[in-house]
This record gives sequence, C-alpha cells and structure tokens, in this order.
Amino acid sequence: MLGALSTIRTGLEADQTQINVIANNLANVNTTGFKRQRALMQDLLYQQAQQPGALSSTQTRLPIGLQLGTGVQVVGTQPIETQGSLSQTGDSLDVAVNGNGYFQVLQPNGTMSYTRDGSFQLNQNGQMVTANGYLVQPPITIPTNAQSVTIAQDGTVTVQLPGQAAATQVGQLQLATFQNPAGLQRIGDNLLTQTGASGAPNIQQPTINGTGAVMQGYLESSNTNVVNSMVDMITAQRAYQLGTNLASTANQMLGYLANV
Repeated sequence: MLGALSTIRTGLEADQTQINVIANNLANVNTTGFKRQRALMQDLLYQQAQQPGALSSTQTRLPIGLQLGTGVQVVGTQPIETQGSLSQTGDSLDVAVNGNGYFQVLQPNGTMSYTRDGSFQLNQNGQMVTANGYLVQPPITIPTNAQSVTIAQDGTVTVQLPGQAAATQVGQLQLATFQNPAGLQRIGDNLLTQTGASGAPNIQQPTINGTGAVMQGYLESSNTNVVNSMVDMITAQRAYQLGTNLASTANQMLGYLANV
C-alpha cells in the first residue's frame, strides 16, 4: 500500500502541474502574441519483477513480463506555435507577424530578446519601443514632424514629412526565426530569449525565405482556445479527484492491515 500511495502521489503532482499550465493559458487569453502550452508527461521507471523473454524452461521463453510502474512525471511544457488571429486596431505603430518570425527587442542589460507582441510605441527620443520602453531592433526613429508612418509587409518603415511629395524611409523591421522556436525561454513581459535548444536566430527581412509578413494596424491575439482549455481543465480536475479518491482508498486499506 505504501508503494501505491507513492505512485498516486506522482499522479497528483502531474495533474496539479497540468492544471497550472491550463490556468496560465486561460489567464493569458487576452495577452498579445501569447502561445498556449501543454504539459508533456512520461511514465517513471518500472520495477522488473519478471523480465519479458526470460527462460521459462530450457526451450521456452516468457511472452510477457511482470513490470510494476512507479508513476508519472511531467517532463516539459511545450508551446503550441500556431498562428493567433489578427485583430485590427488601426494604430499605425501596431504590427503583427502573419507567419513565422519574432520581433527583436533589446533589454536594458544588453540581452537580445524576441517577441510576437507588436504593440509598439515611441519614447521621448522618437525611437520605437515596447510597452516597457525596450528598444526595437534594428533601432527605428520617427521624426517629430512626421505626418504619418507607414510600415510595409516587408518591414520597410517610411514617414511622410512636411513639404515632401515622396515618403522617406527611416528604418527596416527585421524578424528572427529559429530552428526550434519551442526551445525559446519565456522570461515574462511577452519576451523570449535564445537557448541551446532553440538554436541561433536567423535574421531575415519579412516575407523573405519563409519569414512572415508584417501587418500594420493589427495585433496577433493569443492562440488560447477558451472552450478547449475549459474542457482540458475539467478533465485534469477529474483526474486529480480520481487520484485523491485512490489515495483515500489505499489509506483505508493500509488502516485495515494495521488493525489485523
């Protein structure tokens, strides 16, 4: 019975992690560019009481073994990199990536980070920044007398200046793609950083070599599906409830044995 309680404990811990992951997905249902996650589980080591294929006689082998499982563990949280829906905002500094790629953002400590959140603004120097004031890379500065800002699908940023018939290019948005975007590390603030699992960034102009297009006046919504997430939450809660019932049953049986 003690072994059963230990095995049930691993299941309860895994179910609790699953619930936490789903809760975070639902909490970020309105977070721009958010990618939902799922918990990946694996069974733990098995006690080999009887090896499959062991000799049962000099001429025969056992077709099956006696393998007792010790439970389950969560081995990772995998982001689901599907495209979120694009919501029109009409703001000239709002941009969404339609396809593959991440905007580059320079953190104050000099670390390069990446984001799908294109709700950009201007700082006191006219530089394009995130909501936290982090500089978009490559740096783009909008003149104070600019009458309008246009961001093309290939990332070209132009402005209309007074007294000039032709638009003036002031910058070029670039996108970073990764061999394994699921390997990026989430650090909060809608930012991700490179890891050994993600591989090095491949910096490209939008719409080139499979890189997504930049859509001005749009933002990418979270790809969390509320209905599916609620169903997953109910399933995880029922699994947790079943685990607690099993633990209670095992405890009662242990009590009976103690009284014998």
